[in-house]
Amino acid sequence: MKKIAVLTSGGDAPGMNAAVRAVVRKAIYEGLEVAGVFNGYQGLIEGKIELLQLGSVGDIIQRGGTILRSARSAEFRTLEGREKALKQLKLNGIEALVVIGGDGSFRGALELTALGLPCVGVPATIDNDINGTELTIGFDTALNTVIDAIDKIRDTATSHERTFIVEVMGRDAGDLALWAGLAGGAETILVPEEKYELPNIIERLKSGTGRGKKHSIIIVAEGVMSAAELAEILKREAGIETRISVLGHIQRGGSPSARDRVIASQYGAKAVEVLIEGRGSIAIGMRNHVVVEYELADVFEQSDGLDMDMYKLSKELSI
Repeated sequence: MKKIAVLTSGGDAPGMNAAVRAVVRKAIYEGLEVAGVFNGYQGLIEGKIELLQLGSVGDIIQRGGTILRSARSAEFRTLEGREKALKQLKLNGIEALVVIGGDGSFRGALELTALGLPCVGVPATIDNDINGTELTIGFDTALNTVIDAIDKIRDTATSHERTFIVEVMGRDAGDLALWAGLAGGAETILVPEEKYELPNIIERLKSGTGRGKKHSIIIVAEGVMSAAELAEILKREAGIETRISVLGHIQRGGSPSARDRVIASQYGAKAVEVLIEGRGSIAIGMRNHVVVEYELADVFEQSDGLDMDMYKLSKELSI
């Protein structure tokens, strides 16, 4: 193998740049050429491909977002679109591809593998929802962003004796809400994986007020409902006034944490090693603090699911 490429796809996540840097520098260290694909799979179809050098990825390990940029591509979901992408790779002499992204990005990598191109997936999403790995790039940074916001909100919630509802990202996965809620001492955490029971939420809030509690924090993942919807329900059903805070895309940005920089570097380098060995259709991840590789297709098997022991603990500690 003489030349590989790397792209970032889907929602951006802090640490993507660190992963790109690792892929480029590991590949060059091993004597390979490495190209960057700009604007994800859509850029691949359009031939937005440039050869990268050591200096191309200098001074980016601390930067959020992705220097390769990202875009969603409806065209790539078609066989015709994927064949165009494959043609561009062949025109540029590219023999294998590292895909940095989430679930949708991995599906694209699997489709290209089926067309004969070796691909390795590097998990990068703040939702931490890729099966087979305990940590995805970007989750730790986003988590700390949310916790910082919760701590600040709690200050004003205490001062004004109010209940705040904080809406965090997580369409289908509640990891960010659960971890942030537990670390931030939230009284109630609503996640997509577990059906919420309104009477329990109301009883918990009223019980706290009854014993003299002056404020409460509720964390709701966007996949459950919006903070505004929950606020309206609590007001209508129990007369409970709340204030809402929607963190939105602030959770995606910012300089990656040390942990995200480290795992991104490890994942990116491991991806190159796998391709050098002549293997494709592989996902990189972490289990028990060890970087591992596993079949890309396994990502789409039954979900690892929410850590129910942690969810149970969050309820026990928020009485």
